[in-house]
Amino acid sequence: MPNYELKARIDAVANAEGEGTELVTLSIPAGKDLQSVRTRIAQEHAEAENIKSDKTRKRVRDALNRVQQVLRRYPKTPENGLVVYAGVIDGEMTEFVFDDLPASIIDSYYTCSNEFVLNPIKHLLAPDHTYGLLVIERGGAALGELRGDHAISHRTMESMVMGKTRAGGQSAQRFARKRKRQKQDFFKRVAKSANTLFIDHNSGDDANWAAVDGLLVGGTTITVKDFLDGEYLDYRLHERLLGTYSVDHAFEQGLKQLAEQASDDILDAERQHARDCLDRFFTQLSNEDGQVAYGNDTVETALQYGAVETLLVSETLSVDRIQTLEQTATEQGGETVIILSDFARGEQFQQAFGGVAALLRFPIT
Repeated sequence: MPNYELKARIDAVANAEGEGTELVTLSIPAGKDLQSVRTRIAQEHAEAENIKSDKTRKRVRDALNRVQQVLRRYPKTPENGLVVYAGVIDGEMTEFVFDDLPASIIDSYYTCSNEFVLNPIKHLLAPDHTYGLLVIERGGAALGELRGDHAISHRTMESMVMGKTRAGGQSAQRFARKRKRQKQDFFKRVAKSANTLFIDHNSGDDANWAAVDGLLVGGTTITVKDFLDGEYLDYRLHERLLGTYSVDHAFEQGLKQLAEQASDDILDAERQHARDCLDRFFTQLSNEDGQVAYGNDTVETALQYGAVETLLVSETLSVDRIQTLEQTATEQGGETVIILSDFARGEQFQQAFGGVAALLRFPIT
């Protein structure tokens, strides 16, 4: 399920409001026996008879009836679990069913409230990108990943590098050489861990493949420079280096600090491809060379001719519309790029061109 579709479904749940504590949220984790859940809902239905308000009592029982109807559709709990929302919204009984989840539901949950509870499903919006986090300074290093807005710590390491000495003469020179070897050994250990963590060694012959979409490196400025200039990292990670940042601490605190400092650059990196495609569209539009199409009718004609190389669609379009266009473009080997509307050109694209355009393989007129 594409992220934009899941997000639209979750937004619909989030925007639903009831008049009282009459909206039912039911979350069934993967592997849970469905019969035990049916028994629980039957008990809740019976206990709802004790609700004092006639209106609320009827609506809660009706919502639980709808939940029971949904549960009867399944001989067993779906592979990744099941989440059901039911209740009266704007005067009509409404249900939202999530049975095709991209990740497993862990918690069992039931409640009646004036709003649906998003906790069971809000974590399902998996980030489109994962970034490697590496903090390195003289005393140690930390490695982790940034998924969405969550910095996840995977490993911390102590450097074991000796501090500086004030001794003079040959003793100082020997000490300096030993300290240099220790630092090099530390850099090698950190790089080996990073290469293992951030590169899939089972990627076969695809030498350009890495498990992360970008790498962020933080720490003391001199140490970071020495580490990167020494080319200890695999070249694939060097190619995906998004930036270096001054971070005061290694370990988990440093990973969070690194993620916060790099947030703007990460956002720019994720949007850059869409911005580049939109820039190509505006450039070719001004060239009037027939290599672009815009507007629903013209783009659909281009799709019929198999002329669409890159389909541009605004996030403001309905999920059904995006799905229909994307499916057609994909069948022709074309790419679909979602254009956000929270920047000037994205808003202009939506307002002036209806949020639909295409970069063409060949002119259609």
